[in-house]
Amino acid sequence: MKNGLFSKMIAAYTIIISLSFVITSAILSLWFQNYYMDQRRSQISTEAEIVKGVALAYLDGSASQQRANATLENVAEYLSSDIKADMFIMDMYGYIYAVSDTKYNNLIGKQIPNSDLNELRKSDNKLIERVNAYNKVFGKAVDTYEIPIFFNGDFSGAIMINTSVTDIKHPLKRVYIIIWISAIFAIITACFVLYYFSQKIIIKPLEEINSVARKIAKGEVEKRVNIKSDDEIGELVESFNFMADSVEKVEKNRREFISNVSHEIRSPITSIKGFIGGILDGIIPRDRERYYLSLTYDEINRLTRLVNDLLDLSAIEAGHLKLNVVKLNIIEMIKNTVIKFETKINEKKLSVDVCFDYDELYVLGDEDRINQVLTNLIDNAVKYVNEEGTIRITTKVKFNKVYISIYNNGPQINGEDFKHIWDRFYKSDKSRTKKMSTGLGLPIVRSILTQHGEDIFVENKKEGGVEFTFSLKVVK
Repeated sequence: MKNGLFSKMIAAYTIIISLSFVITSAILSLWFQNYYMDQRRSQISTEAEIVKGVALAYLDGSASQQRANATLENVAEYLSSDIKADMFIMDMYGYIYAVSDTKYNNLIGKQIPNSDLNELRKSDNKLIERVNAYNKVFGKAVDTYEIPIFFNGDFSGAIMINTSVTDIKHPLKRVYIIIWISAIFAIITACFVLYYFSQKIIIKPLEEINSVARKIAKGEVEKRVNIKSDDEIGELVESFNFMADSVEKVEKNRREFISNVSHEIRSPITSIKGFIGGILDGIIPRDRERYYLSLTYDEINRLTRLVNDLLDLSAIEAGHLKLNVVKLNIIEMIKNTVIKFETKINEKKLSVDVCFDYDELYVLGDEDRINQVLTNLIDNAVKYVNEEGTIRITTKVKFNKVYISIYNNGPQINGEDFKHIWDRFYKSDKSRTKKMSTGLGLPIVRSILTQHGEDIFVENKKEGGVEFTFSLKVVK
């Protein structure tokens, strides 16, 4: 389990979680970078207005160069609260006449080649950002903002604000580190949580189900999975336990079947062995040998019927018995079957009433198997009806079905027997002294009709007696 489903599930969820956090962290990092740069750009634009005022005062002669330098230094210190910024004021030709840091005094009066001046002339609200454009002038990689200065409506120069690219990246790196460390920590935590809950919710229940399944396969059919859950695992456990109940029932039926078969076969074999042994040993007188040989023959016939019934039932239930479905005259078949039992009917002095709706009624079915159904049901009625009793056979057509009912006014089936009437080898005679039945007739009847797609049911009639009714499809 751990090398199969568990490892695949953990790997799949880990990849999904990792990709989710990586994408989220990348988007968050990019968003923060843009937000940070937008905030800095907004701050620089605000402070540039102050510098513009000083520059204009310098241009109209109301402020000295020292005052311009001092103002630039104060504004630069404010901007440099988190990142150091260097500010310069240049005229319309690119000559610098004020700096914020004395270390750049050597640039005062010098011209800086600036291709952006023509662009700055076009608008008073223009702001141009350049990265690494003036690295050679300042001896380091800088991020530059350029803001135009207009005096009496004419372009008079520009403010240049330089920030070291390294200084800008430093706070961003700290934020990136926080974001990505948090993402890695979240991925690791999620994996541990996923591992724990996967073990508890899925893997351990599946392992228990697997363990119980192996025990059931070894013959411990009474084992069950004891897991209470309201989710799909709980449904799986319920289905598994239901299957286990079915397996236990099948195993119980199998053992009972083997026991019943053994008993049913052993009984005639024991009788046959005893009779033949008695004849061979001379215990049975010669004048009685024929009588005991006839008993032996009856037991052999009984054993033959049992084996044939078992083979039929096994073939039907296994689906190996192929039906040859043809058009049958069910009325004629019922008449012929009743005639076969004429001797037994006369012996018990029975009254047989046959009531048909039609003289001819055609149905679909396998002739041999439907004959077997009729034979077993009529034989059952003759067998259990009282002396001088009544048997009634009727047909009734409803829609595209004909319902054949076989009634006898013998003893009714009690509640306990009613539950097991379709079970193999079940007999109401618990002592099994009756040798006229194998206990397979009714199960065979039901199996044959089921294979035909039909059904059979039994009921105790209010006036007394028992009635079996089965259906067949009518041919129109």
